[in-house]
Amino acid sequence: MKKKMIYTLVLVMSLTILSCNKGKDAEAPKSSESKIEKKSDPAKKEVALKEIDPKEDLGIGPIKSKITLAALDDAMADKGKTIYKEKCTACHKMKKRYIGPGLKGVTTRRRPEWIMNMILNPVEMVAKNAAAKKLLTEYSAPMADQGVGEEGARAILEYFRRVDSK
Repeated sequence: MKKKMIYTLVLVMSLTILSCNKGKDAEAPKSSESKIEKKSDPAKKEVALKEIDPKEDLGIGPIKSKITLAALDDAMADKGKTIYKEKCTACHKMKKRYIGPGLKGVTTRRRPEWIMNMILNPVEMVAKNAAAKKLLTEYSAPMADQGVGEEGARAILEYFRRVDSK
């Protein structure tokens, strides 16, 4: 009886691993497709991969101009903490890598506009922003659009500022 359970478990695990690998192979572009894409518009490809200094990178999205941050707003940070716990903790932890990167210190690594644009516009950011693309290659999971809105994104940013100030 124990042998049957072990054999069944091994079989299920093997099939799971094989199905995961098949999915990756199906998503990977064929070498000829890759060559065609590169030949079709190399200038566009180069622009998309151009890295910008993180201190100048505003990201891509609705936040187009630089934000001037005032003193920390605790009420807004509290609201941001609530939104963060509801929408973000499935993929992010503050102090450690999880599905996505740890967020402690994010306000020292990225501009406020970039952070908000990543929250508000993650699909386009991952497609067109070099820093976001790099994160995608490192974490292999694109950030999901949580439908937070500008006010919510600003509150989350304020929460991150408070966490980073401690």
